[in-house]
Amino acid sequence: MLNRINQSTIIKEAINSYLNKGITDKQDIYSKVVDQLGVPRPTVRRVARDLRTELLQKIQILQSDMPKTSTDEEE
Repeated sequence: MLNRINQSTIIKEAINSYLNKGITDKQDIYSKVVDQLGVPRPTVRRVARDLRTELLQKIQILQSDMPKTSTDEEE
């Protein structure tokens, strides 16, 4: 059995792979990852939640450097 960190990394890679292939149905992605890796569905859902959280944090960092809006420039 893989340790949790390695297993999470492999699951995240599998999720990203299906997203990159254009699959947009979350349940379909979960099913494919479960079938591909043989891990329990609750584990896939947990890792997907962790991945969402990580991506949202990265988005927030990138958004914090966005240029000022036109109302800010008028001051």
